[in-house]
Amino acid sequence: MTFILWMAVLGSVLLILALTSSYLRWMPVTTSAVCLLLGVGIGPLGMDLLHLDIKASARWMEHLTEVAVLFSLFVSGLKLRLPLQHRTWRIAFGMAGPVMLLTILGTCLVLHGLLGLSWGVSLLVGAILAPTDPVLAGLVQVNNAQDYDSLRFGLSGEAGLNDGTAFPFVIFGLMFMQHGGFDGDWLGGWVLKNLIWAVPAGLLTGYWMGRGIGRLTLKMRITNADSTLSPNDYLTLALIALAYVVAEAIGGYGFLSVFAAGLGLRQAEFKSTGNSQIPAEHLAKPLVGHMEVEPEQALHGDVGELQDTQIAAGVMMGDMLAFGSLVERSMEVFLVTLLGVVLVSHWDWRALVVGALLFCVIRPLSVLSMPWGSLLDRHQRGLVGWFGIRGIGSIYYLFYAINHGLVGTSSAVAVNLTLSVIALSIVVHGLSTQPMLVWYERRAQVHT
Repeated sequence: MTFILWMAVLGSVLLILALTSSYLRWMPVTTSAVCLLLGVGIGPLGMDLLHLDIKASARWMEHLTEVAVLFSLFVSGLKLRLPLQHRTWRIAFGMAGPVMLLTILGTCLVLHGLLGLSWGVSLLVGAILAPTDPVLAGLVQVNNAQDYDSLRFGLSGEAGLNDGTAFPFVIFGLMFMQHGGFDGDWLGGWVLKNLIWAVPAGLLTGYWMGRGIGRLTLKMRITNADSTLSPNDYLTLALIALAYVVAEAIGGYGFLSVFAAGLGLRQAEFKSTGNSQIPAEHLAKPLVGHMEVEPEQALHGDVGELQDTQIAAGVMMGDMLAFGSLVERSMEVFLVTLLGVVLVSHWDWRALVVGALLFCVIRPLSVLSMPWGSLLDRHQRGLVGWFGIRGIGSIYYLFYAINHGLVGTSSAVAVNLTLSVIALSIVVHGLSTQPMLVWYERRAQVHT
């Protein structure tokens, strides 16, 4: 009965969103904020239809949120088409590195200094809340692979990278708590294993797997005259799974590997189309389903000007983006609704202080402290400082911590603060994102 009820809830939420999408797009509210409200409505505070025990469901919730983040990271990687040596990538690297570290430090100081939490819990919660979310940040990320706007590109790269670069600091927080501080020789091992090895191992593994499999796939499809009919959803699932498994098997971070696999696959497409400024999926429209049609029916413009490689790459990239985005959005709806269900039971009023300082002080100051130069203008720096959306990635790290040694009072504090701050982020950023983006895009049009 519980499974049937969960399915009914998911189906009902999806139906409501489908029927109201034409109204929501004109309102200053995101889908995530609507799902959160629906979750509260069917939870204990509303109709009392559903209940979720955090501790009892911690294992499967960890894996469910993990899958959601993996799909989102892969799609994020596919959308980023600029060469890795392009200067715009410096924004993403700065956001996922120094800015994230400053955010962890600032949040830790707030939790310890204002709320009186122990250093261990403060470090752990700071690391859990530090990464921005690739699942919920869809509005502020690049619209497609041809979107090179520095604001959107930097936020997309940040969301893709810092869900992996935050992992060593979550582990650091757990080890700090378990060892009671810096006693023992664990710090050196943590640096060697979780920073020096795991980060580059994950990135390099995923990138070369994505690039290699992409080139091999395109070559086989051209050789076998199978540019438009192959099941690209299988390829999506295979590449996500294999990039994750191989990276984890050698001690690398699977999140970084999957994001890098999307980047590598995109670079394979970039090379296959002769470094064209137009992404292949814009040249070749993706086919719907697996209906057998002539390639000419799937193309925009003059078919005679396109090479077989461009057709194959376009159909492959379009199908993979469509399938990955569908899974990503479905998981977002389900998980944010679940957050609404449990929010009342785990609400912590102290999150109002933490959230206000994190959103309005810590992240903005961390962004402004960086020497961006001409990479970001004054208005873009302000928007980057505000668009620090927390979400599914932080929920995953929370459940990871619960399943890897976070117990007792520390567990309750971490759960309540994390879920409450994420809910605040969904509401605050959900209400402000669309109006601010409209202002930004209008300003960009005026200056072009």
